[in-house]
Amino acid sequence: MDPCPFVRVLVGNLALRMPVAPPAAGAGAGVHPSTSPCYCKIRLGKMPAQTVPAPLVPFDGGDQAPASGALAAAFHLSKADLEWFNGKPSLFSSRGEAVLKVAVYAGRKGSTCGVSSGRLLGKATIPLDLKGAEAKPAVLHSGWISIGKRAGKGSPAAAELSLTVRAEPDPRFVFEFDGEPECSPQVLQVRGSMKQPMFTCKFGCRSNSDLRRPGMQPEREGASGKERKGWSVTVHDLSGSPVAMASMVTPFVPSPGTDRVSRSNPGAWLILRPAGDGAWEPWARLECWRERGGAGTSDSLGYHFDLLLPGVDHAVPLAESSIPSSKGGKFAIDLTAAQPLSRGGTPGCSPRGSGDFSNWPLGNYRGFVMSAAVQGEGRCSKPTVEVGVAHIGCAEDAAAFVALAAAVDLSMDACRLFSHRLRKELSHPQADLLR
Repeated sequence: MDPCPFVRVLVGNLALRMPVAPPAAGAGAGVHPSTSPCYCKIRLGKMPAQTVPAPLVPFDGGDQAPASGALAAAFHLSKADLEWFNGKPSLFSSRGEAVLKVAVYAGRKGSTCGVSSGRLLGKATIPLDLKGAEAKPAVLHSGWISIGKRAGKGSPAAAELSLTVRAEPDPRFVFEFDGEPECSPQVLQVRGSMKQPMFTCKFGCRSNSDLRRPGMQPEREGASGKERKGWSVTVHDLSGSPVAMASMVTPFVPSPGTDRVSRSNPGAWLILRPAGDGAWEPWARLECWRERGGAGTSDSLGYHFDLLLPGVDHAVPLAESSIPSSKGGKFAIDLTAAQPLSRGGTPGCSPRGSGDFSNWPLGNYRGFVMSAAVQGEGRCSKPTVEVGVAHIGCAEDAAAFVALAAAVDLSMDACRLFSHRLRKELSHPQADLLR
């Protein structure tokens, strides 16, 4: 298997220093920014902005930038993104310019009536040279930059922001379902324009009698006719051998008096791997529910993902977030933010850093682990799965992530309002592959 080139751009070691202004006259002079919380909005190209706190440090006039070790933002670039940034600019396009834009605000994060509640203190732009970034890591910026202008002669120096920007290779294996998981599709490995079959999937829906067999009993039952249960997806290699499975072990049932799966009563899947002699062993657990949208926002699919490590008597949480139910989005396991950033910009617990792995609580999982892009409700969904190279040692490793992606996609259907009917592939029991 050959991976696809990806690059991650890491921004960290943020610090903000403000000039000390003379006290203003009058009771309505307001509060000096240095006594208020501050935050930054960081954007790379057309990617969504990331909002993070900006720690304040004393304005001592020195040039030494602090090394807090905190990672503030991470941007993941595919080969297409890199080609866009490295392309030739034109009159109608800004391509070829990879620019990191940082806006600094005083006040607390949030908005009122759609308007940001913070007061803009200043902005900065940092050009980034990403050529060669997919081959070797590089520090693109480290130090202080001015984010404002002096008000006039004799006025205090402008506010300054310190940050470290680093780019490093992050190659990934990419897989694509050629159909919806409930239609038992093939899974293709993708590299550029080339696609080749890697796995096949088989969807199954166990009957009530199957669910009463030892080892397959669900944890609870819902009201008659008001539950979605017994679904499974088995992933086979090209020889036909089963190499991973996603099995629904807790039915998706509506909370009393509602037609939705609530967070207090989620449905759940086990992701299983072969244990030899036809047996399976649990590798991970996925819980999903339907989150109610706020004002002006739609409902979303909430999820919580735990890793089940051998020899560990408790589940290890790796991810918890949500995906918009109407338009879909990405399920992601990304542990980059859990790792400190060294003075040179390298995550301290990454293979390139000097961190000690012995006390790392997440097993062999660190940095970007995987993502699965799924469509929203009522749309034809053919998930695309990306897995970091460091987390695949064999085809069975890849198959486990493919099974997880199928479970996430099917949970979008399982968490639909119970007032909506599901498509026929999900509504009628089919042969159980575990027989």
